Amino acid sequence: MDFAFPWPYSQGEWLAWGAAVFTALLGLVAMFAPRLSLRALRLRAVERHPEALSESRSLLGGFYVGIGLSAILFAQPLIYMTLGIAWALAAFGRIVSMMSDRGGTLFNWIALLVMLALAALPLAFALGFIR
Repeated sequence: MDFAFPWPYSQGEWLAWGAAVFTALLGLVAMFAPRLSLRALRLRAVERHPEALSESRSLLGGFYVGIGLSAILFAQPLIYMTLGIAWALAAFGRIVSMMSDRGGTLFNWIALLVMLALAALPLAFALGFIR
């Protein structure tokens, strides 16, 4: 069995692929520059708890790289759908936080819009709205 890198062919697949690349890049930043990613998220690790950095590297970094690379390498509509659903549920979690934790800050609104876009791009392709 030969392995070939599956380049996107249609405009919709390019949009879904772009969301996957962005997801993987976010994961790489979280994995190899955890303090930078935590600072961007307005969090910080304290010296007494270095496990906070390992959480950023593993859960944020590893998970994002894994789902992004899976979508890039396998290029299947159901995997793009998984990526879109994951971002949609992350956006839902942010909405819940904004409503129950009084988190209606500018940062949260911008992050919500980014998450919704990252959910919409692969879902639109996987569900056939964009070819």
